[in-house]
Amino acid sequence: MKRKRYDELLEPMEAELVGMARWASVTGQRILILFEGRDTAGKGGAIKAVSDKLNPRQCRTVALGKPSEAENGQWYFQRYVPYLPGKGEIVLFDRSWYNRAGVEKVMGFATQDQVNAFLKAVPAFERQLVDDGILLFKYWLACNQEKQEERFAERMDDPLKRWKLSPIDQAAREKYADYTTAREAMLKATHTGHAPWTLVNFNDQKRGRLTLIRDLLDRLPDTRCPEEKIAWPPLGHEPLDEEFGVVKPIADFPIGKDRD
Repeated sequence: MKRKRYDELLEPMEAELVGMARWASVTGQRILILFEGRDTAGKGGAIKAVSDKLNPRQCRTVALGKPSEAENGQWYFQRYVPYLPGKGEIVLFDRSWYNRAGVEKVMGFATQDQVNAFLKAVPAFERQLVDDGILLFKYWLACNQEKQEERFAERMDDPLKRWKLSPIDQAAREKYADYTTAREAMLKATHTGHAPWTLVNFNDQKRGRLTLIRDLLDRLPDTRCPEEKIAWPPLGHEPLDEEFGVVKPIADFPIGKDRD
């Protein structure tokens, strides 16, 4: 999909996302969205598409690193609870507690007993979140290995993206089928009526973002609420120029003929 067409289709949905945020702020509704998927699927781009026009004080992204030694000794869900949305907040998890059923299982960071205990506990944990009033959305971003290889190669060739590569990514290439098996076991255990999964094709990332956002907006309650009117009287005088005394601005960045 061409960028221009993508932007044309995204723009009206961005307005709806802003309306969603206004509705959450007015009503106090809590919204929690999980973004899961293979490496390179496009989780970061999808999260940016959802949050780009929203107030970062209201909408925040959570991307936790590997657990500390202390966290490894806690109840598994404990490290995630402090990041759950409060009144009127929207929280986007870039990977979530489902790490245990994915990378931790496939890469051997968790035992099979730990994975089994997790899969048994998740439906009850998520039931508590939903029963407490949180709107929970769980998205799995899917991509074929051919696309994954293309994106890994792009990261290798682009110095601005190379930081995204890690030893785990190298191992993930060899365990594509294992991740599929782990995902299917996860879905079988945790795709529930109160917290269902939604799988989105992200082989075309732009179309995938549009599909995900449209689905999210369509599943929300009626979010229409009037915009607060803001009094904005005339300035009452000619606009003033910025004045400097103690410190002056640095020189402008050179462009065009200024570079010659």
